[in-house]
Amino acid sequence: MLDLEEVFAPTGPLAKGLPDYRPRQAQTAMALAVGQALQARSALIVEAGTGTGKTFAYLVPALLSGARVVLSTGTKTLQDQLFLRDIPVLRNLLKIPVTVALLKGRANYLCHHYLETTLRQGELFDRQEVSHLQDIRAFSERTATGDIAELGEVPETATVWKKVTSTRENCLGQACDHHADCFVMKARKQALQADLVVVNHHLFFADMAIKDEGVGELLPRADAVIFDEAHQLPQIATHFFGENLSTATLQASVETMQSLLATAALSRQDFGAQSQPLLDSLKGLRASCPAEPGRWTFARVHEFAGFSAAWGTFVERLENWIGWVEAQASASEEIAGVAAGLQQGWQVVQRWQEDPMAGQVRWLETFSQTVHINATPLLLGDCLGPIWKDAGRSWVFTSATLSVRGDFRHYQENLGLPEAQCHSWESPFDFAQQALLFVPDSLPLPAQKDHILRLLEQAHALLRASQGRAFLLFTSHRALQDAARILETWRRQGDWTFPLLIQGQRSRGDLLTRFRQLKDPVLLGTASFWEGVDIKGEALSVVIIDKLPFAPPDDPVEAARIEEIKRAGRNGFMEYQLPRAILQLKQGAGRLIRDEQDRGVLMIGDRRILEKPYGQQIWQSLPPMARTRDLSVACDFFSGSVNH
Repeated sequence: MLDLEEVFAPTGPLAKGLPDYRPRQAQTAMALAVGQALQARSALIVEAGTGTGKTFAYLVPALLSGARVVLSTGTKTLQDQLFLRDIPVLRNLLKIPVTVALLKGRANYLCHHYLETTLRQGELFDRQEVSHLQDIRAFSERTATGDIAELGEVPETATVWKKVTSTRENCLGQACDHHADCFVMKARKQALQADLVVVNHHLFFADMAIKDEGVGELLPRADAVIFDEAHQLPQIATHFFGENLSTATLQASVETMQSLLATAALSRQDFGAQSQPLLDSLKGLRASCPAEPGRWTFARVHEFAGFSAAWGTFVERLENWIGWVEAQASASEEIAGVAAGLQQGWQVVQRWQEDPMAGQVRWLETFSQTVHINATPLLLGDCLGPIWKDAGRSWVFTSATLSVRGDFRHYQENLGLPEAQCHSWESPFDFAQQALLFVPDSLPLPAQKDHILRLLEQAHALLRASQGRAFLLFTSHRALQDAARILETWRRQGDWTFPLLIQGQRSRGDLLTRFRQLKDPVLLGTASFWEGVDIKGEALSVVIIDKLPFAPPDDPVEAARIEEIKRAGRNGFMEYQLPRAILQLKQGAGRLIRDEQDRGVLMIGDRRILEKPYGQQIWQSLPPMARTRDLSVACDFFSGSVNH
């Protein structure tokens, strides 16, 4: 059996089998730390900067350990990359007969029953859906896995997928005629038999929260769980360990019942008399809140004129609707599933009305058309800590952004891992030569109304020097829209010549594809573009961040968590707000330098990073770039005339 140092050595199997492989001390050290954690059945937190090679640093010890491993990733895209590319390469080079399985949430698998039902009903909305359905029918006859990601002709965002996949609530289980051929069941069976199973964080925590069959069934058999992109865990876990109900979900229940009228022999008139009052109350609830989307605490929303009355009407009509659906549940398994889902939603509504439960904050979020009711845990570590206490299992958490200058206390507290061993390895890139941090000295503070305009004026000069090739990353959708309006005006006036790609106008994947294809593009994005984007070379030469990414102080969850820290006699800003902002900033800044040949400028439009006492902690947490406040120096970076 190979040992880890031998694998990563200059004469080892990786060096012999991979043309671009170069031994890296940090990669070997990380692999040894992971290997020790797997052997000791302990918890390990590992921060590894871009270029360390962390994927192979955890995969190699996992494959060599002989342990049953669950590997959880941040996205389904990374999940597919590991399963289809990275793991097969290593398995071949290391000559290890390890069995590997891929497991996703049930919404990612085609359902034979609902495909048949949809084909039979034919209630599709437009020509494109009809075309998509024919592609899916053909796909169903040739696919071995049913994974919808395999069918590239139909986008994963296409509405037809909801009609041909199942949910936990509407799955017929063993009563289904296709249970023996079910793609979800096949994937779970393969996962239970595999040595290494690749899942994603959403599936992992969904199963932990609802105890569904899937990851929850895998865990008792696993010797180790490895989380890649582990910086995402607090946000994802917060969602799954809280409770929420959206008016869109209730509207979907109405649409589902409507589609079942014919097959369940229900009266269309009776259905309309029961469903329309609920739909009216959903609109009334949204209308009772401010028109601008936002977030409010339970106490705050009851101060809105008309909200309490609208809420009372909503609760009464929801109870009537649930009663009617439950009365029809014997007509079909599908209706029984709708009723079960509604009953869960009703429990959320009931708890939301009661006295607040200890350790939770109740709040409401509005979007343009919908309302979301939420109850979120204040101390996430209290929810997660018990999960990691299984002494017979290893837990490995890795990402490029987990610490503040090597201090992991914020992450450890968030995840309930106070005793985990922690390691940090910096990126091997030469940031002092490859990158420049530019913080303009003449910008107004972010709270001032002309901040975005002045930021774009400075950015425009920099982009002329770089010939575009830039990401403009914003901390809010409102700031992005303000910037987009200004740049569109400049373009109409002939003052802006760079191709402009704006989040929200196309899918994320399409925007990134076009960014790679266009000459001198500029992309405007918010949260989803701050991480998980890997564009190497000159194609991305400038990253501009509008301001330090502090969460809004009036956000109900953030405010409640800060208040909880203050009640304990601690500093909410230094222990919670600042570390969170630093970790997010590190993610955004990490888009710039992706390999040893990259060069570029990181522009941060917030002078607080250099002028406030806490600013030193922020810029010292970024890679060690040269720094300037002079626009001309930043522009000269691209001409090569500045010695940086």
